[in-house]
Amino acid sequence: MFDLNSIRGKTIAITGASRGIGKETAQLLGSLGANLVLGSRNVPDLTKVSSQIQAKDASVLAVQLDVTNESSVRHFLDASISQFGAVDALINSAGVGTFASIIDLSSDDFENMLAVNLKGTFLCCKYFGQHMAARRKGQILNMVSIAGTTALPGCGGYSASKFGVLGFTRVLQTELRDKGVRVTSVLPGAVDSPFWEKISQKPDTADMIPLQVMARHIVYLLTQPDGAVVDEITIMPPFGIL
Repeated sequence: MFDLNSIRGKTIAITGASRGIGKETAQLLGSLGANLVLGSRNVPDLTKVSSQIQAKDASVLAVQLDVTNESSVRHFLDASISQFGAVDALINSAGVGTFASIIDLSSDDFENMLAVNLKGTFLCCKYFGQHMAARRKGQILNMVSIAGTTALPGCGGYSASKFGVLGFTRVLQTELRDKGVRVTSVLPGAVDSPFWEKISQKPDTADMIPLQVMARHIVYLLTQPDGAVVDEITIMPPFGIL
């Protein structure tokens, strides 16, 4: 059984916090008393989310963040430490997806997915990982995807980036394990989120994982007792990948 009270007072940084999984998780963690540092490129939406959480008496810092930009990531960390003293957990939720067959996928879209999904995860893990390793404590959750283990038509570029995130995270686990930092790969199947809005032929979202359920699973991972580490977890909709 996990202890929700253990969230209170912890400082948790979330990338991609203006929408989707990042936003929903931030709202749940705020209600549990966490100190939140929220990052996103979308400042208007990020400000709105931050205000909603602050209205419930949670401590929130909103920071404009481009995970593909090294100086932006370093500023995100520095602002977190300046505001709250230290960071206990990082949730890498920023991500983009463009879906087309490999022979039709544009080079720009391919490079953008690698930049945001893979390089962005690397940069955040690098700098927050340094901070946590120096403290000899901390937790990193990297949002991968079932597309990081499964060949799905139309997902060539997205899968390439997410396969990369999974491999990168497995190496990070081995490097930070003896430094007191727990690292977990989170592999959701299809989640009912704004992620699908830009897709021309939208899938049926009725049987996808609800955002609220996804957020609860993330909180579960953040409340695991000492003595063991969840290296990797796959979270699927009731009827499969979709």
